[in-house]
Amino acid sequence: MTKIHNVKHMPAESTEICGPMKTLYLGRAAGSEKLYVNIDDVEPGAKSTKYHSHSAQEEFFLILSGSGILRMNEAEHPVKQGDFVAKPAGKGIAHQFINTGTEVLSILDCGTVSPHDVTAYPDEDIVYVKHLGKMFKLSEDVKDFSSEPNE
Repeated sequence: MTKIHNVKHMPAESTEICGPMKTLYLGRAAGSEKLYVNIDDVEPGAKSTKYHSHSAQEEFFLILSGSGILRMNEAEHPVKQGDFVAKPAGKGIAHQFINTGTEVLSILDCGTVSPHDVTAYPDEDIVYVKHLGKMFKLSEDVKDFSSEPNE
């Protein structure tokens, strides 16, 4: 049975407010399993997320309203309503939106659900291993480790 949803009447469990950003989890509300589809509303002066990249998660972004900056691979690109960009998985493409405008920056954020994704946060020197639910410091490199079982 198909159920039609409306973004103006989202169930409470499909909306998350985290500081100056509100996310509507459209895909989750509709029962999507392999794709996520969100609308991220970023308040003026705020950032969408920490600057990060994904090992296995491909993403697509469409600016629904507002304006700001897309920080991607150490470059800053102005974005406005109607602009869209894809971020392929596994290429180390770090990204973050910054609302430099005076109105809410609303972003349609879609991507693949990847349970074995590893997210890298280069500004913080952190990696998050999703399926383990753990974060690690990149600079704490293990010395003298070998995968050779007979040493």
